[in-house]
Amino acid sequence: MFNSFGNIFRLTSFGESHGKGVGGVIDGFPAGITIDEEFVQQELNRRRPGQSILTTPRKEADKVEFLSGIFEGKSTGCPIGFIVWNENQHSSDYNNLKNVYRPSHADYTYTVKYGIRDHRGGGRSSARETISRVVAGALAKLALRQLGVSITAYTSQVGAIKLEGTYSDYDLDLIESNDVRCPDPEKAKEMADLIYKVKGEGDTIGGTLTCVIKGCPIGLGQPVFGKLHAALGNAMLSINAAKAFEYGEGFKGLKMKGSEQNDVFFNNNGRIETHTNHSGGIQGGLSNGQDIYFRVVFKPIATILMEQETVNIDGVDTTLKARGRHDACVLPRAVPIVEAMAAMTILDYYLLDKTTQL
Repeated sequence: MFNSFGNIFRLTSFGESHGKGVGGVIDGFPAGITIDEEFVQQELNRRRPGQSILTTPRKEADKVEFLSGIFEGKSTGCPIGFIVWNENQHSSDYNNLKNVYRPSHADYTYTVKYGIRDHRGGGRSSARETISRVVAGALAKLALRQLGVSITAYTSQVGAIKLEGTYSDYDLDLIESNDVRCPDPEKAKEMADLIYKVKGEGDTIGGTLTCVIKGCPIGLGQPVFGKLHAALGNAMLSINAAKAFEYGEGFKGLKMKGSEQNDVFFNNNGRIETHTNHSGGIQGGLSNGQDIYFRVVFKPIATILMEQETVNIDGVDTTLKARGRHDACVLPRAVPIVEAMAAMTILDYYLLDKTTQL
C-alpha cells in the first residue's frame, strides 16, 4: 500500500535495492509532450551512485528503459511504464545484518510491521527506490518547460558549513561545477573536504538542500486541505533521510514583526507583484506568482561503517559493524530527487487547477 504519489499526475513505483530492478508506472501524464529521453537519462545520471569519490562506489549505469506510453517521441496520454535494471548488487555485504537491527534505520520498524524484511540493502527502504521518482520528475520537468516553469535545487549546508545568502545571491549555473552541487565554489570545497574526512572515519554527515521554483502560475493549491506548501512538504518528507521542511522565511520569520514580514503589493506596469517575498511564493496555501523557495534538511545516513551497539532479532544486546558501499552524505545525490518531487507536485497541482473553473 501507499506506493503511489500524486492525484492526477500519479507515479506508482516498484522494486527493491537488491531485486531485479526498480521502476514505475506514470498515469495522468498529458498527451503530446515531446519526450527527450536523453534529458531523462541525464537526470538519472545526476542521481546514480559512483559519480564521485564523495558518493557510494556502487557502479550502476541506471539506464532507463521505457515500456509504454511513448510513440514517435511523444507521450500518448496512456500510462508510461519504465524500468531500470539492477546490475551491481553485492548482497553478501549485508549477510551480517540479517539478524540485527541497524540503529536509526527501518530494520526494526519494518520487521514489526510486516513480519518480514529484505535485509539486502534495506529493500524498499533503500534510497535506490528514488530512481522511479527521478524518472517521473524528469518527465514532469519536460511538461513544465512548456509552461515556463523551472526548478533548481542545490546544497546549501553540510554539517556546520553553510551558505549565508539566499538563492538570489548566487550563480545557480555553478551548481553542477562541483561534486557537492553547491553554487559557491569556495564553500563547495569546504563541504567536500568535510564529507571526505567523515567518510574516511567510517561516519556520515547531514545538511540542507535549498530549492527554488520559478515561473509557477498563480493559484496552484487549495485553501484548506491541499495547501501547496503542505503538498511540497509531504513530497519532500517522503524522501529517504529527510527530517525537516521549511518554506519562505521559515523559522527565521519568528524574529520579525508582521510589519516587517508582510509582502507589500504594488502595480508593476499592470502586473500585481510584491516588493518582498518573505512568503516564499505561497499565500493562503496558493501560489502567488513569485518564486517559491524552500529548504529540506537531511539527517546523517543511518548506515555507518563503525562499530555500534544494537540488539538482534531476539532482543539480545550485541554489536555490529556494517559493510557495503554507502554514501557518507546524501545531499549531492539528493539534489535531483528534491527537484523531481517538486516537479511532480507542481505539475500535479497545475492539472488539478484546471478542474477549478469551466
